[in-house]
Amino acid sequence: MTTSGRPRGFDAYRERMQTLFAPEGVMRGLQMSVRPTDLFITPFAKCGTTWLQQMVHSLRTRGDLDFDDISRVVPWVETADALGIDLQAPQRGEPRAFKSHLSWHMIPKGGRYLLALRDPRDALVSMYRFMEGWFFEPGSVDVSEFARRQFMQRDDGMDYWSHLISWWQQRDNPSVLLLAYEHMKTDLPGTVRRVADFIGVVLDDELLATTLEQASLASMQAHKHKYDDLMMRELSERVSGLPPGSESSKVRKGEVGSHARELPGDVVRELDAIWTEAVTPETGFASYAALLDALR
Repeated sequence: MTTSGRPRGFDAYRERMQTLFAPEGVMRGLQMSVRPTDLFITPFAKCGTTWLQQMVHSLRTRGDLDFDDISRVVPWVETADALGIDLQAPQRGEPRAFKSHLSWHMIPKGGRYLLALRDPRDALVSMYRFMEGWFFEPGSVDVSEFARRQFMQRDDGMDYWSHLISWWQQRDNPSVLLLAYEHMKTDLPGTVRRVADFIGVVLDDELLATTLEQASLASMQAHKHKYDDLMMRELSERVSGLPPGSESSKVRKGEVGSHARELPGDVVRELDAIWTEAVTPETGFASYAALLDALR
């Protein structure tokens, strides 16, 4: 057991994070048996995953909220082994649905894939705020250091930009539905209709109303304890020595453009430079905003 207490400083935070998962456990999850109807919800971290988990679960169950952790009813593939979750166990609704943050190259194949893209600058802010107060003491890690030493690291193929490029290349794949966080914010009814059609759920007026209500920011904030990574928090307390009572809610403000207020200018410029270097040659888009317009 790691010494208890919330880490102070990036090195202590990274060391504690590395105690959570064994690579062999992650690999066991990736060897799951996939059905053609299975749905994998696969955004990059902090790009609308929990939102889509709730939307899909509402649609397939007509509004079931009887759970303590959304990832108990829509399991996270990469963490299932560590959490003792059987990925082959029956689920409450059809289709079976799973969460993942993996790129197209790494995700188990043979199912269907639903994801949202999000401005990388906003995703960074959301990730930083999510870890602050859970995996490191508030104020002990600067957002610039977090950006450069974690979010901007691109040496393992699991970074934001590699993830985006891999899924963008699958945008015309009929088994992939590629959305955008920003479009979900401006047109939630249209998003629900597209998702329902993609997963084969017949959408009537009552189900549409239920799903819209349960996927609204107000409802998810009111039930935020269902979206605060309960199982992962308990695991982090048990194996990483983190103190109980951490703030890990994934439902904060749901903002678009928060980076303009929260990120230093030099960090924004570095993020934009990575886009130019990594994404523009692969997609032809000079910025996330240009890609977003094309996706619309």
